Amino acid sequence: MHNPADKHDTHVAVVLRSVTALRAVLDQVHPKKVYGCEVWRDLDWLPDEDKQALPVSARSNIAGALVGVFDSQVTGGKRYDLATTGRRLAEATYYASHGTDAETALTFAMDLMPLIEDPNLPVADHVLRFVERFRADVDKRLQALA
Repeated sequence: MHNPADKHDTHVAVVLRSVTALRAVLDQVHPKKVYGCEVWRDLDWLPDEDKQALPVSARSNIAGALVGVFDSQVTGGKRYDLATTGRRLAEATYYASHGTDAETALTFAMDLMPLIEDPNLPVADHVLRFVERFRADVDKRLQALA
């Protein structure tokens, strides 16, 4: 599903309703994983230990066709199909800076299972923990290199 740190209000609304729905049926449905994927806002800012790197190298033609279904995404001067492909290629290239790329395309996601498993965990608290870890990572690097 979308990630709750997305900057598109509709996407955020969808993930909030999806979390509510999954919480409501948790006694009947037991998902192994629930991820919030990057869509409008990327998730490359997540520290590596918090990133769920999802390989999307295979069947790039299907990925392109899915984006192309939404005509508004590829006409009128906006080429989200090309941008999405470019982001995925860049994510794979920059992900492991000192190793050979195992994948040619990646998309990142955040783990949303804690939100499903704990119905009392506010979505904002869960997301802001990721933001805080990012802030701490930046601060640590700046302090170490100052």
